[in-house]
Amino acid sequence: MYLDWYVRVPHVRFDLRSSGLGNFKHEIALGEVDLSANYSHGNPETSKLLAQRYDAMAENVFISSEGASGQNARIIRCLAERSPRRSEAIVEYPTYEPLLRLAQEYFLQVKRLDREATENYRLDADRLRKIVSDKTGLLVLTNPHAPSGAISDIKELKEIMSIASQHGFYVLCDEIYSEFERESVPTLLSVDSELAVVTTSFSKAYGLGGLKLGVALANKTLVDEFYSDVVDTVGTSSNVVEMLAAKLLVEDAQALEKHKQKWVDLKAKTQELLNEKGFEYFPNSAGITFWLKLPVKDTYKWMNETAIPRYSLALVPGAFFFFNNDEFVESSMVRLGLGNINPDEQIVDEAFQVLEKAMER
Repeated sequence: MYLDWYVRVPHVRFDLRSSGLGNFKHEIALGEVDLSANYSHGNPETSKLLAQRYDAMAENVFISSEGASGQNARIIRCLAERSPRRSEAIVEYPTYEPLLRLAQEYFLQVKRLDREATENYRLDADRLRKIVSDKTGLLVLTNPHAPSGAISDIKELKEIMSIASQHGFYVLCDEIYSEFERESVPTLLSVDSELAVVTTSFSKAYGLGGLKLGVALANKTLVDEFYSDVVDTVGTSSNVVEMLAAKLLVEDAQALEKHKQKWVDLKAKTQELLNEKGFEYFPNSAGITFWLKLPVKDTYKWMNETAIPRYSLALVPGAFFFFNNDEFVESSMVRLGLGNINPDEQIVDEAFQVLEKAMER
């Protein structure tokens, strides 16, 4: 429902929905390229480079040209098919809706692991212990947490993986937001190299959404299976995508960081405004989103009936992260994302003025 809503929203002047950076334009000269080359197991140069980034081995890196979202879909399906008797998945609550839908697609039963606002959305291992069973095949997490931005530390992750080890289920952790502040967020693979599966990409940190590069970290056996699944379904992935990724992350790293810095500054400006105007929000050190509470009872209805049509203003209604028995849960929360704002135009002040007016209706 979230993705369908997102693409159907008309063009608005103040688009505060995107969690991924935009406006990255960069000249790239690849020189002579063998466009017939294919790698059924990933470009070795790119695999080695990414392994260094995550302090892993090249054999632990799975690369595909389908982005993190495509990798999440592929990996959840592969893990479900791998252990059909483990027909139960656990997904954190609240969460990014497509992750919930993927688990529901491939597992007969889906339980929810609550992350409470009153506890700063921390991972609670005791809650997990109460809901796991011998049918549990997968736990789906995000770190930093989507939508709050809360970061799980090593201690929390070790407790979670200890339970996974005891019961023998995999833990998929989407860490795409961590790339914005990679040094502050430990990879789940560094905690458990056997049962942890990490997915990520570079749209949220550097604006490379159009590249559609997906990266996953897992044990060698799983990585081999993921590559085999790609070959069985779509053939080999785009070597050009992997070559571009290697060039951008090494030779053009300075340009990427310079681009990101614009949003670091924009984010700081936005946080100043949030504090100045007295908004209630959850602090976020990684990524360019803020999880806000508005004085609006139902932000989904307010967004569609007031903010968008009357004020040309759009944020993501919190209801898209709260689903109970597949139905909307009325929410006063919204996610504010800065990715669609051009930092060179500096319209954030005006956007907040419009937001305040819209909240009065």
